[in-house]
Amino acid sequence: MENQKIMEILQDTAYIRTGGSPEELRCANYLAERCAELGLEAKLESFSVPMSAIREAKLVVDGKEIPCKGYLCSGDADLEAPLYYLTSGDAYSLRQAKGKIVLADGGMGYWLYHDLYDNGCLGFITYDGNVRFQDRDMDQKELRSYVHQGKRIPGVNINAKDAVELVNGGAATAHILLKQEESEGQSHNVILDLPGESEDTIVFTAHYDSTSLSQGAYDNMSGSIGLLAIAEHFAKNPHRYSLRFIWCGSEERGLLGAKAYCTAHEEELKNVVLNINLDMIGCIMGKFIACCTSEEKLVHYLQYMAMEQGRPIKAYQDVYSSDSTPFADKGIPAVSFARLAPPNTATIHNRYDTLDVMKPEHLREDVNFILAFAERMANAAHCPVAKEMPQNMKDKLDIYLFRKRDKK
Repeated sequence: MENQKIMEILQDTAYIRTGGSPEELRCANYLAERCAELGLEAKLESFSVPMSAIREAKLVVDGKEIPCKGYLCSGDADLEAPLYYLTSGDAYSLRQAKGKIVLADGGMGYWLYHDLYDNGCLGFITYDGNVRFQDRDMDQKELRSYVHQGKRIPGVNINAKDAVELVNGGAATAHILLKQEESEGQSHNVILDLPGESEDTIVFTAHYDSTSLSQGAYDNMSGSIGLLAIAEHFAKNPHRYSLRFIWCGSEERGLLGAKAYCTAHEEELKNVVLNINLDMIGCIMGKFIACCTSEEKLVHYLQYMAMEQGRPIKAYQDVYSSDSTPFADKGIPAVSFARLAPPNTATIHNRYDTLDVMKPEHLREDVNFILAFAERMANAAHCPVAKEMPQNMKDKLDIYLFRKRDKK
């Protein structure tokens, strides 16, 4: 794919496209149209996602209103309580949350949420953004269904500057007013098949949705473009294995597209020998990586291949927070490729993730390496990657998917 085409796609998709929104569907149709331009027929496959519309969200602390956004799917609330800044997750600190509204550093993760719920927390406040940035943006956060599991605590999100002022000023009492309407919506996976000589299949994935503040050029229209380029190549060249390309919806809402696909196509997964996932490639700065949720031999294979091609890569064994994880959880070896930029040169999930951080030449370099690896796998007499998840990766998947708590 030429630089001009890469920039054209980045420009065409330079808009927010959150999971389940009309803009996400617009992008799904756009990707299918791009496939059609290549003479390939892609289909949209819908899946249900929880939706919420905030009607009113208000946070008042010690009589002063603080700009906020309500957590989607966290229910309605009209409550006032002492404000408690939680600085540690130890048992003593958590007990202090009883009957209070808690200000927590970072996002509201699974275990923290349940610890707060179990200790009688009444409501919560999180924050994002950066005290050094000029903006006062706040991300539209969601209390995901697999987190609350029907046990809801209302929450709001504020900007980091306001969070600092609250703590610095010794804020004492908070009042949260939250009204929202919840419903069921639809998100979509875009699926393209290129049959081969064998029913055994290699699945390529990349998500195309974004978060509520982001145009998502780096995260992850870059990977979506990569999938288009790889599909274009294999449409013109032979491949022994069958290939399936999935542009996943609602990844940013908890890998919902990949999870929905693995549930709906569980019987077909028996023929899937490998998942190759692209998530955040082609930026100006950054280190090219391959995260293997598989046997460790794949790490060494990629390292040797990179040396053979004179292409630096950091390959390692771990769970990558992307669409590869639901496939790995089904026992399918997976590798995620990314070019990870330092946070002071390219950030994600905010207004600064635009095409300005992208370099088409780097995206082509990344795709060329991924394609060289994919060529070897797609034309192998037998896929050399064992379809057996090692115990250390099973343990990491259990922790990532909240089936076990990380003792560290």
